[in-house]
Amino acid sequence: VHLVESGGGLVQSGTSLRLSCEASGSTFSINSMGWYRQAPGKQREYVAHIVGSGSITNYAETVRGRFTISRDNAKDTVYLQMHSLQPEDTAVYYCYATTSGKLTWGQGTQVTVSS
Repeated sequence: VHLVESGGGLVQSGTSLRLSCEASGSTFSINSMGWYRQAPGKQREYVAHIVGSGSITNYAETVRGRFTISRDNAKDTVYLQMHSLQPEDTAVYYCYATTSGKLTWGQGTQVTVSS
């Protein structure tokens, strides 16, 4: 499985942004997909994930109610819709996918929120 993220950028506080993560390769083997983020000087932290076609989703407390994860199986793409962005959301956002016994990461996309 290969993952490519897109949609990052520089936005103002309070605005919205949608990240995309397109999977290719053996996408039929994907169990779950999700997002982590890493701010400068900090450890990578969990953001959200989605299982299967979307019956199960979960969010970090820091983004719950502001971010929504969804998946379009026809496009093999997972989305992260982010609302009410704050400067503390500034980070590189990494998409991941889990298959049987393997975790795959994308290359990351930068999100910068200015105050």
